[in-house]
Amino acid sequence: EVIAQAIHALGPHSADPMLSVNVAALPDTLVESELFGHEKGAFTGADRKRPGILRAASAGTVFLDEIGELSLAVQAKLLRALEAREVTPVGADAAVPFRARIMCATHRTLLERVRAGLFREDLYYRINVLRIDIPPLRERASDIPALSRHLLQRMAARSGLTVPTVDSDA
Repeated sequence: EVIAQAIHALGPHSADPMLSVNVAALPDTLVESELFGHEKGAFTGADRKRPGILRAASAGTVFLDEIGELSLAVQAKLLRALEAREVTPVGADAAVPFRARIMCATHRTLLERVRAGLFREDLYYRINVLRIDIPPLRERASDIPALSRHLLQRMAARSGLTVPTVDSDA
């Protein structure tokens, strides 16, 4: 998500909103409503109309974390939304356009999930336009001192304290 925020901040739409959702943290019954929105009365508890994250981002960015965890049914609806650039909110009769840029992340190897029949191949190729592989921190031990310094500087600034030093050989 930090990388996605940096890409958004450096892009031409940085003044527009960036909205993030961890789709793995949502129950299957809520993913569709969260992404595409819903009409008032569409289901129990839908006491008002909601635009959904794709429309709420307007011309900004939507970051879908853990996209590899989406069910095949939601993957099909997401693919349709990305291809048509429109969503049909839960309980609505008509589709509504959206303009958000989509960024996705997963800790899974999506191509393996495609081969296993757990991820749609067409959606994989739709979202795999520009790929950035970020190895886990355990494989980038040389980044730990710089990351430690950065986090300590942030914490010290919030607390009004002097920034302690971190030995890079530790």
